[in-house]
Amino acid sequence: MNLRRRHKHNAEVYVHSLSDILFFLLFFFLLASILANPNVIKLPLPKANSNTTSKQTVVVSIKADNTYFVATTQVNADQLADAIKPYLGDQLDPSIVINAEKSVPIENVVFVLKIARDLKVKAVLATEHE
Repeated sequence: MNLRRRHKHNAEVYVHSLSDILFFLLFFFLLASILANPNVIKLPLPKANSNTTSKQTVVVSIKADNTYFVATTQVNADQLADAIKPYLGDQLDPSIVINAEKSVPIENVVFVLKIARDLKVKAVLATEHE
């Protein structure tokens, strides 16, 4: 008596279309991560009824020919730290705003950032809004 079946059923999973779906999901998430920008959220800011003044900052400008300006006064690079100190005064939280032209080498900007670190003040790089 022969009780074995003649046809064996092999269980197979066809995954050819699964790779296409995974490719499209990967493509979608790559595009979504590139286009996602956390700065696009617009929030209403609170308004104050009292007279508030913003803190004074020191503006250091760097021109393309590597000349430094503190406020509107031209200074040499080696005298830059001494020229910034009087502008800081006894402020609670002073900061330095760096205005640099596009063609200024990054080393010059880093030089001003190091001076700000040595003086223990915050430094902000000014940019143009597009």
